[in-house]
Amino acid sequence: MTERLRLGISECLLGRKVRWDGGHKHDRYLTDTLGEWVEWVPTCPEVEIGLGTPRPPIRIVATGKGDRLVVRKTGEDITGRMTAWAEQALEGFAGVDGFVLKKDSPSCGMERVRRHHGDQQVTRDGRGVFAAALLERYPLLPVEEEGRLNDPGLREHFVARVFAYRRWKDFLATGPSAGALVAFHAANKMALHSHHPGEYRALGRLVAGAGTTGLGALLDEYGTAMMHLLRHRATRKRHTDVLQHLAGHLKKEIDAEDRAELAELIESYRQGVVPLVVPLTMLRHHARRHGSEWLRSQTYLQPYPDELMLRNHV
Repeated sequence: MTERLRLGISECLLGRKVRWDGGHKHDRYLTDTLGEWVEWVPTCPEVEIGLGTPRPPIRIVATGKGDRLVVRKTGEDITGRMTAWAEQALEGFAGVDGFVLKKDSPSCGMERVRRHHGDQQVTRDGRGVFAAALLERYPLLPVEEEGRLNDPGLREHFVARVFAYRRWKDFLATGPSAGALVAFHAANKMALHSHHPGEYRALGRLVAGAGTTGLGALLDEYGTAMMHLLRHRATRKRHTDVLQHLAGHLKKEIDAEDRAELAELIESYRQGVVPLVVPLTMLRHHARRHGSEWLRSQTYLQPYPDELMLRNHV
């Protein structure tokens, strides 16, 4: 990448005092760690539609005509204002590489937002009005809530999807040929395999028809299928399979002692004794010194900057 990632974000997560109570929900990981690689594109839907800060809290109310966004104190229905603003505002997020939303928010919450049924019953099955519009407009966009990013596995998964999405967009910007798509698919083979081997094989069948179908339609179909595949989290078993496969490409290039050491580290990872970064570091060392061009080209070996230290915790 030659330019920083561009990520949309709920503005309160940057430490800006736009919450209903006049406060913020500053997330230090987002600003201090991930922020080193990101240009943030912030928004606060509730402020944008003129509710002000501080403001009376709003909530999602389930009705016979669907969910409504309502000011709790007055009962004012502001659903129309929010949806009309979102329809226009989402045009400004067309170029982002991902989005981080504020959990539990009736405007920004992605899942498990409180839905009020009358005066008593509350269920945790709602979605914020802006979040729903965002996900409908950009179904392939990597989107996550900041609360879920406290989980190391979910954090790594989200960042991997964001960087993969950006690589795909950068690839499309080159005006690629069918041959270039074949090369792109080959370089991402192990990264995709770690998320879902079956869907990876389906992608391979798409690429195999590169010379028989229109390139534009093929690229659309491939990009959609790739991003759907990446929604599956890479598991320890799949990572182990990939590590063993890559190690197999070195069996004739490294000596018996190095092969045994690498196999031992991969087994330690499989058993949960060490994190992924341990066998991966050794594999990358041997790939740099002895690996084939194909092996060194695999994005799996470095799908995002090492400084993010995401594979230190999975």
